[in-house]
Amino acid sequence: MSLRDQHASTAHDGRDKVAKTLALVTGAVFLLVGVAGFIPGITTDYDTMKFAGHESRAELLGIFQVSILHNIVHLLFGIAGLALARKATTAIAYLVGGGIVYFVLWIYGLVIDHDHDANFVPLNDADNWLHLILAVAMVGMGLAAQRALRGDVGSQTPM
Repeated sequence: MSLRDQHASTAHDGRDKVAKTLALVTGAVFLLVGVAGFIPGITTDYDTMKFAGHESRAELLGIFQVSILHNIVHLLFGIAGLALARKATTAIAYLVGGGIVYFVLWIYGLVIDHDHDANFVPLNDADNWLHLILAVAMVGMGLAAQRALRGDVGSQTPM
């Protein structure tokens, strides 16, 4: 079976929906988080929000430190998820690639002092833990979606 026939077969049997749905939901959540970061009340200390940098004391849900740049990144990441959810292959790339980006952000947050000028996003401990959770979840979803697309789910043979 050619790659084209395999893709057509996969698209028709619905296995591509897992990847598309996971990327669509993930993108929508990021989009909502980005919007929520600009809503006073949902974001505490809203009046202290800066464009970028650790000086921003605004916190989404009173927990996650945000800035205008941080919120814009969430919006763009959400839009990317919605756009890349149209095809299973790009949806999987979004999930795995995004997970890798969040893993790098987690490492960055561990290495950079929170009050240092290099903390331009800004990040706090809650952001760091969330980034690790997002990294694991997104890579896991991407790999699970890839297995579903290939038809590997539930087809393991016993030893």
